[in-house]
Amino acid sequence: MSPSAQTFAQKALARASGRRSVEIGEIVDASPDLALSHDNSAAIRQIWLRFGRDRVRFPERLAITLDHAVPAPTPLHAQNHAEIRRFVAEQEITNFFDVGRGICHQVLSEEALLAPGQLILGADSHTPHFGWMGGFGSGIGRSEMAVIWATGELWLKTPESLRIELDGELQSWVTAKDIALHLIGALGEDGGLYRCIEIHGTSVEALSLESRMTLANMMAEMGAKTSYLTPDEQVFRYLAERRVERRGARDGTEVAETEAGLAEGALYPDAGAEYAETHRFDVAAIHPQVACPHRVDNTVGVDALEDISVDQAFIGTCTNGRLEDLEVAHRLLKGRHVATGTRLLIIPASSEVLGQALKRGWVEDLMAAGAVFGTPGCGPCMGNHLGVLAPGEVCISSANRNFQGRMGTPDADIYLASPAVVAASALLGHIASPAEVREP
Repeated sequence: MSPSAQTFAQKALARASGRRSVEIGEIVDASPDLALSHDNSAAIRQIWLRFGRDRVRFPERLAITLDHAVPAPTPLHAQNHAEIRRFVAEQEITNFFDVGRGICHQVLSEEALLAPGQLILGADSHTPHFGWMGGFGSGIGRSEMAVIWATGELWLKTPESLRIELDGELQSWVTAKDIALHLIGALGEDGGLYRCIEIHGTSVEALSLESRMTLANMMAEMGAKTSYLTPDEQVFRYLAERRVERRGARDGTEVAETEAGLAEGALYPDAGAEYAETHRFDVAAIHPQVACPHRVDNTVGVDALEDISVDQAFIGTCTNGRLEDLEVAHRLLKGRHVATGTRLLIIPASSEVLGQALKRGWVEDLMAAGAVFGTPGCGPCMGNHLGVLAPGEVCISSANRNFQGRMGTPDADIYLASPAVVAASALLGHIASPAEVREP
């Protein structure tokens, strides 16, 4: 451990506060590069108004997405959305994504609004999602977000860091979701409490960008203040191409220049940086995982569960509603049909994901298999829209939380798993490993 060596979190908060370096535990006044909110923006506005301001400090740094209850299911939700739209227009907030565009974390990633090494604070607990690109993403409360709207700054305590090393090759049907559930089960739901969870290793380098999003996102369920995966050429190219496209062109030279700029701004922890803990895992030893009610760290291998009938199977959310998630469901379900007495709900994480799935014919095939598709958004994940459970029902879900009452009623059981396990369970009518499904 070197006294001058810095973790990613130290470097990111030093940059965001205009400092050369910061110490672990030090409180800094940080200026986020981006501040996200969603359907809660109307409530945040009410707090912001108490500051006596009539203009937000940096409208260009705000991003608002309507995603939690879309389309509006009640007059109250509709009124909330209308209030947000008026606020967006009055404040000239250009990064506004209305009903149907998708879930905030997925949408802002697709829009490439954040760069590696930058700070994003969000009025949503899964903002550590942006660790997939090497960004410092952290969830904050509504009052804190109102302060950012008013001042453009917020004080943050520099977190200590936990380092996780992942090596080995994934077995068949094992995904980033299984890795995440295994880590949470091993380290506990508070194992990363107010820590930056740095995840390194050859296994991470081999993951797709979509899988990296899943892994970073799920660290919120271990209490993480933020998460970090090392950004590489795949990350820089993805973001560069999208940034150029947003400007209305896709010139190869401009993409290369943008890619180089993104790489230059990326941050990496120093050798010898101080870590509170270091853990090493061989992912080859991980099998498909399931988190049982009512805790995310209550994890077992799927083979340990027998004869648990499933009323609803749900694929979606900011954790697992991406294209590769729909692809694995299509792979297992094409030409088949979900079990009698089981319903399969699929809600893509964004309109882009839905559009790609439509072009590839997956939506038609999955609907023929009995799947019901919902508008891109959060759906039933937080229990107030599109697919909530009835008392006594069992749901196998690709979401991130299985707390009691999470999906609308305290008298339902929620099991968490990868989209592969969810699809296999929908097909067989009980919690099942995809290995039980014989592919055509």
